[in-house]
Amino acid sequence: MKIGVRLQLSLMMFLEFFVWGSWYVTMGIYLPNTLGSDGAEIAMAYSTQSWGAILAPFIIGLIADRFFNAERILGVLHLLGALLMYLLYQTTDFTLFFPYLLAYMILYMSSLALVNSVSFNQMRNPAKEFAQVRVFGTIGWIAAGLLISYLNWDSQEGISEGILRNTFLMAAISSALLGVFCFTLPKTPPRMDKNKKVSISDILGLEALGLLKDRNFLIFFMASVLICIPLAFYYQHAGQFLGEIGVANPAGKMTIGQISEILFMLLLPFFFKKYGFKKTMLVAMLAWALRYVLFAYGNPGELAFLLLLGIALHGICYDFFFVSGQIYTDSKAGTHIKSAAQGLITLATYGLGMLIGFWIAGKITDTYVSTEGAHAWEIIWLYPAAFALLVFFLFFIFFKNEKITYKA
Repeated sequence: MKIGVRLQLSLMMFLEFFVWGSWYVTMGIYLPNTLGSDGAEIAMAYSTQSWGAILAPFIIGLIADRFFNAERILGVLHLLGALLMYLLYQTTDFTLFFPYLLAYMILYMSSLALVNSVSFNQMRNPAKEFAQVRVFGTIGWIAAGLLISYLNWDSQEGISEGILRNTFLMAAISSALLGVFCFTLPKTPPRMDKNKKVSISDILGLEALGLLKDRNFLIFFMASVLICIPLAFYYQHAGQFLGEIGVANPAGKMTIGQISEILFMLLLPFFFKKYGFKKTMLVAMLAWALRYVLFAYGNPGELAFLLLLGIALHGICYDFFFVSGQIYTDSKAGTHIKSAAQGLITLATYGLGMLIGFWIAGKITDTYVSTEGAHAWEIIWLYPAAFALLVFFLFFIFFKNEKITYKA
């Protein structure tokens, strides 16, 4: 891959995740403090990610893969996304905020697949080269969080004055820039014959359902769905939690999780080869439980290090579970259903699992809120901790150890 093309793809990936990181982490702080949203409405807002994950394959399978160059439709999606982000910036009522956000996330989740398609189309050795490009996405997410904190939009004063609204404006501007930039990317023509019939089963990867006949894969599949329930608590309420208890610049501190994600991604091949798939997954599940215990008993004072440690565990929680799961799925799927199998797991986790998790998280946080609007976070965080521990024991008991070949 030429250096000029690599720079283009790296900038594309940086902006792709800068846009998402601009508003996603702090939305849990913004909604209750500026729009007066309760836990149920916050859950609805974050569930748009799941609906986007469920509906995005239809946009990709029925339109992007058949009729238009990937870089062009990617540009259109981000230009439309910029408009929707600007509408979110101006909106003061949740009844308008939700449909705008839902429309946006359907477009954005579609764009995630397209940036990968554009990248892979330019690579001679994707297994080696993709990670070198994808890491700039994580850097983009980190940059967005640090910028929000540098500008003090997530400070107690900024939150009370409603300045956190500017995160949506920042996302709108960066999305517009990315939209224009996409039209300069290398050409990525449609992969499928537009005259060839495509079924819903093909789009959703349902042909991979046969893998569930394998007892071990079925246990893994169920664990993947269930672990997304405690995961939803983190995505939906960690930012709100840090802001509510008075932690300074929560957006900046949350980027510790992405920094650890890069570190543990580098450590994963060693851990996976030395300890195997099952132990790697169990460590990840145990990390989820530990993280929420640290959140339950940490505070912004002398125990602030517990909160930071809980955030730093994100690398183990995410990489050791989801990346290991992708490797396992790839090893179990036959040559003809590798993509379908990965699509099925994505649909089950980011679609079904997270959708259930966001709803449960919203219900529990609303249960433990006082009349003054403060939450009993110590109790709230123990729920996902206990659930992650339950999934840990179920996986430990029912998943039979098997050797998985991993090529770094």
